[in-house]
Amino acid sequence: MKVLVTGANGMLGQDLCPILEDVGAFVIETDVDTLDITKAEMVDKALTDIHPDMVIHCAAYTNVDKAEEDLETARLINVTGTENLAKVCGKLNIPLVYISTDYVFDGTKTEPYMPDDKTNPINNYGLTKLQGEEAVKKYCQKYYIARTSWLYGHYGKNFVETMISLAQKEELKVVDDQIGCPTWTVELANGILKLLSKPYGTYHVCGSGKTSWYGFAQEIFKQANLEVNLKPCTTEEFPRPAKRPKYSVMNNDGICRNWQVALHDYLELREV
Repeated sequence: MKVLVTGANGMLGQDLCPILEDVGAFVIETDVDTLDITKAEMVDKALTDIHPDMVIHCAAYTNVDKAEEDLETARLINVTGTENLAKVCGKLNIPLVYISTDYVFDGTKTEPYMPDDKTNPINNYGLTKLQGEEAVKKYCQKYYIARTSWLYGHYGKNFVETMISLAQKEELKVVDDQIGCPTWTVELANGILKLLSKPYGTYHVCGSGKTSWYGFAQEIFKQANLEVNLKPCTTEEFPRPAKRPKYSVMNNDGICRNWQVALHDYLELREV
């Protein structure tokens, strides 16, 4: 199977591409240098010439806070770029996998979100990712929307590495009133493979279980055997430009493993 991956140089892409190759796929890795998804003609030509059996769309504008002041760029990449891909995939009958986010939800539920629950993003990043979902549904007959959350991996800036880098601080405060599902990029990549045997549609591909950012930090330090003066704080004590949902736990229907187990494997690999 010939698979074209956008955003192949990103945190997810760098784990996904070798995993696809391991299962026998011929992977065409693209990034902004080789395929600028915001240019419709370039997308049309690339997909028409290559005609992959599948497109996995990992490229995205993911700076949640910066999107509040730069909606134009976030929209260009997350909405226009996705629309360009979806139109050509629809025209050529190519299945499209679109990576989305828990931030399409407003966080007002108190039980895990299901894939068909009502969306209501409360920040620009979530809004543009939802509009990307809508473009995929509008233009593609064959698609998988894979919503993930609290992503970390070996090939990008992420919460796990940030916490470890701050472990020497005299006191470290971490938000304890936002609840979600930490997800390792490798778990997401393996989850995407599992989707391919399921009916087309929208799925939640995130770590099983739930925790707060504070609970996530606690587990990181516990598993890494680090003594840290860690204190919980509220969202109000740590203001950010973009609002975050207070509760964005998603029901993943068993697609990914428990988040603590995945974290253990991530930390073990980190030390190799």
